[in-house]
Amino acid sequence: MTTLRFVQVDAFADRPFTGNPAAVMPLDRWLDDSLLQAIAAENNLAETAFFVGGGGRYDLRWFTPAVEVDLCGHATLASAHALWQERLLGEHDAARFHTRSGLLTAERQGEWIELDFPDQVAEAIDAPDGLLEALGVREPIWVGRNPMDYLVEIGSEELLEALRPDHSRLRTMTARGVIVTSRGTGEYDFVSRFFAPGSGIDEDPVTGSSHCALAPYWAPRLGKTEFLAYQASPRGGVLRVRLAGDRVKLGGRAVTVLRGELVA
Repeated sequence: MTTLRFVQVDAFADRPFTGNPAAVMPLDRWLDDSLLQAIAAENNLAETAFFVGGGGRYDLRWFTPAVEVDLCGHATLASAHALWQERLLGEHDAARFHTRSGLLTAERQGEWIELDFPDQVAEAIDAPDGLLEALGVREPIWVGRNPMDYLVEIGSEELLEALRPDHSRLRTMTARGVIVTSRGTGEYDFVSRFFAPGSGIDEDPVTGSSHCALAPYWAPRLGKTEFLAYQASPRGGVLRVRLAGDRVKLGGRAVTVLRGELVA
């Protein structure tokens, strides 16, 4: 029997039960991949983050209930939040995460945490067969793809909120997921939703990594490099996004909602 401590954190959230939940599990050493995947499936959250390390340097991995992924923003934010909240890292110290996507850092800025991620620029493509039909999109403004995801711009925030995709059809798409975005209204520069049924998540509540594509996409269209963004899922979440060369700075808040032990 192995007993593992964990916390559950709502990331990109300023109050419980909003934003995107992630389980965060510090480990003394790496367990078998099959066990990590089984734990993530048992948690049944969009992501479970596991890390090994100390002193501000950590090896970090992310698992959905179905697969290990190469990049995850909300579970990185949750991991950084947990390090400070559980007093595993000094409150003024930065966290350095070594991941499949290289070095990612997190720094505290008052109530906010800012992550430093690589950009994921999408290139224009013709929409693959079935993509727009699966989304229920008739007249996209733009369709593109980066190494992880498809990116589709549509005409309005109202159309975005009204989308009811066919997740069984999206599951056949050869990508991690599909980002759908539009210009924002009111205080938000742009809004988005993210669908990834092929990765075990029909709709992700708030997706930090999708903004690594959205920041370089919207910068030339809006004529700016700093944005306030909203992910318009049922739980919803706000992100401060800043494009800095080939890096994207992702700002968010987080709250701990659960502490416990898992026996495996």
